[in-house]
Amino acid sequence: MEFPVCINLGLFTLHSHLVFEALGYFLGFRFYLFSRRSERLSPSVSLSVLAGAIVGAALGSKMLAWFYDWDVLWSHLQQPLADPGFWMEGKSIVGGLLGGLIGVELAKKLVGHTASTGDDLTLPLITGMAIGRIGCFLTGIEDNTYGIATALPWGIDFGDGILRHPTQLYELLYLVSLGIILFFKNKLPHQEGDLFKFFMVSYLFFRFVVDFIKPYPREYLGLGSIQIACLLGILYYAKDIPRLLGLLRKRRNFKEESA
Repeated sequence: MEFPVCINLGLFTLHSHLVFEALGYFLGFRFYLFSRRSERLSPSVSLSVLAGAIVGAALGSKMLAWFYDWDVLWSHLQQPLADPGFWMEGKSIVGGLLGGLIGVELAKKLVGHTASTGDDLTLPLITGMAIGRIGCFLTGIEDNTYGIATALPWGIDFGDGILRHPTQLYELLYLVSLGIILFFKNKLPHQEGDLFKFFMVSYLFFRFVVDFIKPYPREYLGLGSIQIACLLGILYYAKDIPRLLGLLRKRRNFKEESA
């Protein structure tokens, strides 16, 4: 396989990253519209929450991408107009998730909505992210989501002549496994909002660990900017973690804990 993989449609060719990213957004949103419980949110609250999620995710994904390499960021801060493209390039899924979380919480406060709204988003988010990671894998070295060199038999040459960890596929498999688990856990009694919290904590923990085998700068106490953001996100949910672990137990254990 040669990277990047492009999709030839005859008259024109599409980059695989663009195709799968758009497909992830589209199918994830359609999944949300199909599965959401419309009776839980009024139209005005639903629109406010959606707006908060979109704006927060857009800002969060960009801001965390800027902190990817502090030296590069600092040089652009000193001359912000020297390379305007820098401020538009790059996105971070972790930044998008955390930014979207902040945006939703702020929107809920503005409209006075206190109930959790995350569970309906969980499986659609996982679906969209998993599809998007296929595009990241097919993009190869250009996407900057590959792993460090490895001698393992499944190492992949993304175009630079080095066999690397296919961390995009690791994440794809993790998301699919997590989605299957949460699909079945959704059928069991649980506190509203816990599915989303479980998804956030487990995904942030996975990213914190897997990013140790990604070749990017670790300028913050030996950690990368994305890893720092993951730790902050996990800390935000720290008080909920003991209860979230109950989602992995049997139904009767959950009832005993909630009694």
